[in-house]
Amino acid sequence: MNEVENLAVNTIRFLSVDAIEKAKSGHPGLPMGAAPMAYTLWSRFLKHSPRNHQWFNRDRFVLSAGHGSMLLYSLLHLFGYDLSLEDIKSFRQWGSKTPGHPEYRQTPGVETTTGPLGQGIANAVGMAVAERRLAAEFNREGYPLVDHYTYCLAGDGCMMEGITYEAASLAGHFKLGKLICLYDDNEITIDGSTHFTFSEDIEQRFNAAGWQVLKVENGNDLETIAEAIETAREDLSRPTLIQVKTVIGYGCPQKEGKAETHGAPIGYEEACGAKERLGWPLEPLFYIPEKVREHFSSLTHASESKRKEWETLLASYRKEFPKLAERFDYWISGDVPKELKKELEEMSFDDPLATRGASGQIMQKIYDYLPNFMGGSADLGSSVKTFLKEGGTFLSEEPDGNNIYFGIREHAMGAILSGMFLHGGLHTYGSSFFMFWDYMKPAVRMAALMELGVIYVFSHDSIAVGEDGPTHQPVEQMSNLRSIPNLTVLRPADGKETAYAWWIALNRKEGPTALLLSRQPLPQLKETGEDALKGGYVLQKEEGESPDLIIIATGSEVSLALEATEELKKNNIDVRVVSMMSVDLFEKQSQEYQEKVLPPHIKKRLVVEAALPQGWEPYATDGGKVIGVDDFGSSAPLKVVMEKYGFTVENVTKQALKMFENKS
Repeated sequence: MNEVENLAVNTIRFLSVDAIEKAKSGHPGLPMGAAPMAYTLWSRFLKHSPRNHQWFNRDRFVLSAGHGSMLLYSLLHLFGYDLSLEDIKSFRQWGSKTPGHPEYRQTPGVETTTGPLGQGIANAVGMAVAERRLAAEFNREGYPLVDHYTYCLAGDGCMMEGITYEAASLAGHFKLGKLICLYDDNEITIDGSTHFTFSEDIEQRFNAAGWQVLKVENGNDLETIAEAIETAREDLSRPTLIQVKTVIGYGCPQKEGKAETHGAPIGYEEACGAKERLGWPLEPLFYIPEKVREHFSSLTHASESKRKEWETLLASYRKEFPKLAERFDYWISGDVPKELKKELEEMSFDDPLATRGASGQIMQKIYDYLPNFMGGSADLGSSVKTFLKEGGTFLSEEPDGNNIYFGIREHAMGAILSGMFLHGGLHTYGSSFFMFWDYMKPAVRMAALMELGVIYVFSHDSIAVGEDGPTHQPVEQMSNLRSIPNLTVLRPADGKETAYAWWIALNRKEGPTALLLSRQPLPQLKETGEDALKGGYVLQKEEGESPDLIIIATGSEVSLALEATEELKKNNIDVRVVSMMSVDLFEKQSQEYQEKVLPPHIKKRLVVEAALPQGWEPYATDGGKVIGVDDFGSSAPLKVVMEKYGFTVENVTKQALKMFENKS
C-alpha cells in the first residue's frame, strides 16, 4: 500500500483504539486486524453517499461482527457522514451516536443493528433478495435503476452460529451473485483460539452451499484484497465468501493474535506500543493526519458523483417509463392505500372458519392493492395459508415472484425478512406454526429493537392443535411474545377481527407485528367490529347499568366466552364480554378509554385464554381469576384436549359462579 493508504488504514485502527481506551470498554481486536480489508472495500468499491445516506441505489454494508463497531464508526466519520469526532470520543456513552454495537436509526450510515453473531449475515441475504426482486421489477435495457451490491463483514463467531448456515444455504440456492461476504478469519474468539472449537473446512462448506469462495492469505495486502473483491463482483451467478486471513489486535507488541484483544481495551502501555510499532504518534489522541482528511474528502467526492449519475439516470427513466417510475415511487414509499381498509371491512367469511383461513383470504386481497407484498413460510405455507396465489414464486431463474420458499429455516427467515424490510421497497411477512417462533426469537427481538414493520403470521396458536401434542402446542409462547418491547401481538377472534389485525400490521411502521391464528374453525361473530383497532373493546355489553362480571378473552376463546354468558344469564349474572385482541394496543389507549372498557370498580373478572396465564394478573385483579394452561399440553383430539384443560362452557360458567359464592 502507498503512504496515504497506510496512513488511512492506521487512522482507522487508532481512532478505534483511542475511542475504546477512552470508554474503558469495547472490542479493539477486530478493527486493528480488519481495517485494511474494510478500507479497501470502502475506498475502492462501496457505492454510497455520506450526504444522503439513504440513497436508494447505494451498496449496503453490514457489519455482522458488530462487536467491531468502532471500525464502522471510524469509516463513517472519515467519509464525512454526520458523525463527528466528538461522537467518536463519546463511544459507548449515554445518548451517543456511537453505541457499543451498531444500531440502526441511531447512527447515520448504519444499515442494520448487529451484535448477536450471524444476524447480520442473514440480514444481508435479505437485502440481496430485495435488490434482486426490485431489479427484476424495474430494470429495463439501458436503465439499471436497481443495481447495487450487498457487502457483509463477518468473523469466526458468525461462521459458528447456526443462522449463518441457514441463510448461506438459501443465498446459494437463490444464486444471489450481488452478495459478497468478507470473512475476518483471525482464528480467535473471546475464549481463545478457534482450534478448541472450530476445525471444519469453510471453503468446502460454502462451496457446497453454492458460493464462490476466494482466499486472501495476507489481510494487510490491499491489492490482493481488491483483486478478490473484483473477482467476486464479476460472478453474478453465485454469492461470494472472501476468506481473509488477519491477525486480531494487529500491531500490539504483546497481545497481537491473542484473545485478550477481542473484548477489552488493550491498555495504555499496549496502545502506545502498537502506535510505536506502526509508526503512529502517541499524541494527540484521536489523531487524523491532514493527508488522510484530504484523501477521504476526495474519496467522498467520487462516491457522491455516483449518486448524481444515478439521479440523472432516474430522471431519464421517468421520461422513458413514466408509469413504471410512478410504480417505483409507490413501492419505495411503503404506503398502504386507504381503499384497502374498506375492502377488508366488506369481506365476508364462511361460518365457521379458522382465522388462518380468513387470513389467507385477506392476504389475496392485500396483494391486489400491494404488488410489493412479499414473503413466505418456513415450509408451512399451505398450513398457515400465506401463499399469494397470483404472486408468483421468487426463484433464482425467475426473481420476479413474491412468494419465497424459505425452507425449514425459521431463524434465518426472521432475519432475512428484516433485511428485506431494511432494504426498502417491500412489505414483508413470514409465517410458521406459532410453536416454532422460538427458533426465530432472536431475529424478532432485533426487528423490534430496530422498529421494523415486519409482519409475522403464526397459526396453530394454542393447545387446540390437539393430536400433535405438547411438542406443537405453544403454551408459553404467547406471554413470551408479549414480553418483547415494541412488538404488537394480535390474536383475532374471527374473520372480521383478522381483517382489522392485518390493517393494523400493514400500517405499523414503527415496529413488527405478530398475528396469532387458529388452526380450528371458529364462528363468525356478529358483535366484532372496528373497535378491534383499539386492541381491546366491549364485544357484548351487559344488560343493566353495570356488569356483575367481566369476561376477558382472546382469539378462539372469545366465542367460548359469549356462549358462557348465556349460561350465566340463567343464574342472573349480568356479564360484559371484552375481546382483547391486543394487550399492547389496548394499553396505548387513553386511561379514560381503558377504564370505560374495564371499569376499575368491577373486581369480578374472568380471563380466558388457552395459554400460560402469566401476564394476565393485572387484568384479572384481586377479585378475579384466569383460566389458562400451566403445563405443556397433551396429545389428544381437539375436543378432548380443550375439555380436559377446562375450555368448555361448563367450566367457564363454573369458575365464574365460584366468584359469587359467599365467603365466610
